Amino acid sequence: MATLSVHSRSRSIAAGALVTPLLLASLAAPSAQAKNGDTHITGQGVVQTIDCNNATLLVNGTSNTINAKGTCWAVTLQGSSNIVIADNIINDVTVYGYDQTVIYHNGAPAVIDRGRELGMTNRINWAPA
Repeated sequence: MATLSVHSRSRSIAAGALVTPLLLASLAAPSAQAKNGDTHITGQGVVQTIDCNNATLLVNGTSNTINAKGTCWAVTLQGSSNIVIADNIINDVTVYGYDQTVIYHNGAPAVIDRGRELGMTNRINWAPA
């Protein structure tokens, strides 16, 4: 029969006490989500006008220029030298990479610039229509 020392049992109990509230919080909290039909644009040099349709716009690549009409739930860019000009962004703008530009005309989204956190230059700005 294996026995645990008091120290080992304490660590197991403490670990369980930390994990349980986190698990319960993640299960109980409703998550706000965009509707189905997020738009994914992947490529190099893509120039496109899209209707955001209250969903999330995800742009991945280099030197893409996207005009997002209507309302976007969120806009996320990965890569470099991408440009998104959006009519309205509700929830957030998240930018990874370098030399990214997001201009939005309406909304007050949270701005999360992961590139800037690493010393890279990106531009995320509100501008009148």
